Amino acid sequence: MEIRGALNKLKLELPQRVKLIVVTKTQPVNIIQEAYNEGHKVFGENKVQELVSKYEVLPKDIEWHLIGHLQSNKVKYIAPFVNLIHGVDSIKLLRAIDSEGKKTDRIINCLIQVKIASEDTKFGMSESDLRYLLNSGSINELDNVSVRGLMGMATYTGDNNIIRAEFKKLYDIFKSVKENNFKNSPNFNQLSMGMSGDYKIAVEEGSTMIRIGSLIFGERIYN
Repeated sequence: MEIRGALNKLKLELPQRVKLIVVTKTQPVNIIQEAYNEGHKVFGENKVQELVSKYEVLPKDIEWHLIGHLQSNKVKYIAPFVNLIHGVDSIKLLRAIDSEGKKTDRIINCLIQVKIASEDTKFGMSESDLRYLLNSGSINELDNVSVRGLMGMATYTGDNNIIRAEFKKLYDIFKSVKENNFKNSPNFNQLSMGMSGDYKIAVEEGSTMIRIGSLIFGERIYN
């Protein structure tokens, strides 16, 4: 089976510290079920509506990650079940997640997205805005949010030197933030960076989570 082979190949080459998040956006439920039947239970979706619809019909022991941009008014739909929200890029969004966490009696795990790419289309906080947020103490007021680490996306380019430099920058920011703001927080230990085209570089530069779709399912077909 192609999915089985792709999953096994990736898992064999990844260090134990790296979690494989299988990206299932645009994939039908039966294809996701096939990956699940091969023993993989960690999946990532970009859009809230698609994530909710798949959560409702697929096995409930799946670990769901929201890896796309999230609007504050949509947090309520995923708050009851989402395992990790990757793309948090503002205190406004953190407060919305905290509010929905209180309503569902859950502490919701989040990663703060840092903009390391040169492209305007990429989301994320600047390094200076990140440090201002962390040093302001605002996060300490959020009882139902657990900041578990950082997330970033490299520039879409064939120049591996640019990609490596951006991932290295994010790793350096991660280490600095951990030392200065989360030194006594063992749960701050995740760095989500790397996708199908650049995950090998990301792993070499310290990633603990990679987000892989097309290497497992083939190139997406958009309707």
